[in-house]
Amino acid sequence: MSRITARVSRAALGLAALGLCALPASADKIKNPTAVFSGLDKITGRIVSFEVAVDETVQFGALQLTPRVCYTRPPTESAKTTAFLEVDEVTLENKYRRIFTGWMFASSPGLHAIEHPIYDVWLVDCKGGTDVTVEAKEQEDVPAMASKPEKPKRGGRDKDPTRTAQQVNSAGQVDVEAPRGVPVQPRQKPSRKFFPSNEGPAPAPPPQQPQSIFDALFR
Repeated sequence: MSRITARVSRAALGLAALGLCALPASADKIKNPTAVFSGLDKITGRIVSFEVAVDETVQFGALQLTPRVCYTRPPTESAKTTAFLEVDEVTLENKYRRIFTGWMFASSPGLHAIEHPIYDVWLVDCKGGTDVTVEAKEQEDVPAMASKPEKPKRGGRDKDPTRTAQQVNSAGQVDVEAPRGVPVQPRQKPSRKFFPSNEGPAPAPPPQQPQSIFDALFR
């Protein structure tokens, strides 16, 4: 009788272990209302840091950014800061082209970088969130396959007729390179704009040297 009981106990333990293995592993995350970015103007070398609320659109140079979610991990978890972002480029003809849609990782800025010849933007942090949510790891934020626009295949059939060596607008300005991304219609206007190429405030005039009594009387 004792042998049968032992076998039943072993079988029950085995089934319990299998049940635990079948359950999906979970991960805690904090949903934040604000994303923090840094932007670089590759021509001037100026770096601008700015905060963007989730679902808010701001413009950095010729890029319009809209974060959709921004996640961090609680102190008990290993650090991981991610954000899902949509980036549109405003061309010289005032047209919009989607050049990036996908996840950004603060710990690996180059993993899903925005490909642009003049501007670079990367995620720095997410802030403002307090509520911790638990989701299965299968649903956890992972690199999106559509984070970079699919490059056209080589060959004459798939060649985009809009891609030319130089793109000249009505004012005679020339784009740096052919259009990137796909045409889109903006959903909302940017609430703020940052232009790192703009000149800063004019420098203060040099301080005047104090005049002597001789200069004040005879000059």
